[in-house]
Amino acid sequence: MKDAIDKPSSKNKPATLADVALMAGVSAMTVSRVVNGEAAVKASTRERVLAAIAELKYMSSQTARRIVETDPIRVGVLYSNPSAGYLSEFLIGLINEAGASGAHLVVEWVDQPRGVSNIDAFLAGGLDAVVIAPPLSDCIELTDKVLAKGLAAVLVAPGPADERVSVVGVDHRGAARRMTQHLIALGHEHIGFITGAATHSATACRLAGFKDAMYAAGLLTPDELIVPGSFTYTSGLAAAETLLTRTARPSAVFASNDDMAAATMAVAHQLGIDVPGDLTVVGCDDTPIASSSRPQLTTIRQPIRSMASTSVDLLVQQVRARREGAAFQPRVVRMEYELIRRQSDAASRKRARVVLPHMVRATTRG
Repeated sequence: MKDAIDKPSSKNKPATLADVALMAGVSAMTVSRVVNGEAAVKASTRERVLAAIAELKYMSSQTARRIVETDPIRVGVLYSNPSAGYLSEFLIGLINEAGASGAHLVVEWVDQPRGVSNIDAFLAGGLDAVVIAPPLSDCIELTDKVLAKGLAAVLVAPGPADERVSVVGVDHRGAARRMTQHLIALGHEHIGFITGAATHSATACRLAGFKDAMYAAGLLTPDELIVPGSFTYTSGLAAAETLLTRTARPSAVFASNDDMAAATMAVAHQLGIDVPGDLTVVGCDDTPIASSSRPQLTTIRQPIRSMASTSVDLLVQQVRARREGAAFQPRVVRMEYELIRRQSDAASRKRARVVLPHMVRATTRG
């Protein structure tokens, strides 16, 4: 019954060098010499050590490290963001970091309206970790599914943080507040705001930041100047038409992303409204459309590429730590935003009220 006594007591505990030494009836130093390929070991002793290694499935720290460094890490990416500009920047960040770290990316579109039940096969596809991009990062059910599969996960730009996983994000409320303060400093008081999709936590945060700045300046935010959008160019066209065809149109429009801001400039052009001479338009994110629009768009730069690359880096660190049996504490990384001023904003023109002849009230009679 010697074998039963000499085997490690816990089936779940990885075998150690001492376990191998005990089973082979040799010293730990001898096991170390065999593992390192040294010649100063008798053939019969080497055979016993190798047999013990095979039975215990022992892996030396050196071997484990080589496997960790060479075995590819498969990172899944779940997304449903409707903005092509955002997705493009996000994917570039993912690809750049995956290439640098040797991770393999697998990307999956999730149809949010249909729920998250259709991702089971994807999660069972040999993944090590998952990046959950916005707005899916707000879906607790999805995060639960990923963690239930034993996968590492990072949430990108969620609303409330989830202590179970790492989070990478930016202060959406602070960013919107900063842009609104910029518009107010230019003399704008009658400012229109186009919201994003209701499914994004960023939508409520950016609207709150806009209202914060307006309230602090003693300015009104009437409901008719806050128009819904969905972060798409098409929704921006409809929202802009609503704002710009009002009798008292705003002197500035703050759209919750660059796609909708570019759409606002297109509608302004169709209506004969000069940007920025007659109308200031600003956006958020600094996606490629911001610099390709005419005029180029003033916007808040959200470090989308950096958020994506940081997400992959965190997951690679976590997976490697798991493979080495080391602890990994989930982290919260808050990245900086930046106001990028281009050509779509200008100081407000204080227009005198036009008084038409039929509006003049006679004060004397002849």
